[in-house]
Amino acid sequence: MSGAHPSPDRRPSSTPLRGGPPELREMRWWDIRPVLDLEHELFPEDAWSAGMFWSELAHSRGPQATRRYVVAELDGRIVGYAGLAAAGGLGDVQTIAVEPGQWGTGLGARLLTDLLQHATAFECHEVLLEVRVDNTRAQKLYERFGFEPIGFRRGYYQPGNIDALVMRLTVQT
Repeated sequence: MSGAHPSPDRRPSSTPLRGGPPELREMRWWDIRPVLDLEHELFPEDAWSAGMFWSELAHSRGPQATRRYVVAELDGRIVGYAGLAAAGGLGDVQTIAVEPGQWGTGLGARLLTDLLQHATAFECHEVLLEVRVDNTRAQKLYERFGFEPIGFRRGYYQPGNIDALVMRLTVQT
């Protein structure tokens, strides 16, 4: 498959009605460019590459899927995204991002809810995540969902050498 992007008239449309909440849907390859734009806006020092998203999406389809990636779309724009990896009964929240204009709207909680529902479908007994120690907004979201701090990863976020707080949620089955 080439790295070409579809023309706007060929891209499947799933734009919600104006004024409504963002629509959550499975991330597809044509979402990588707008997701990367948001990724670089929110995480300029340690943004994922296109290759990283391509690799994750390659594991998100079919009967052997081990990933769930979802985007939030509002008026034809990607305003958030999230991803989960699952293996051996363990889920790992890979990423959650919401554009600043959507902060405080509950979109982060909706994205996390989607990931946790899929963690259950993947038969995960626990879900882990890393969050920057200076990202208290995200930490509070995760705590509301029952995640508990279990340790630190020193210098995890590079090149800024920022520590990560590791959090865990035991999934109720």
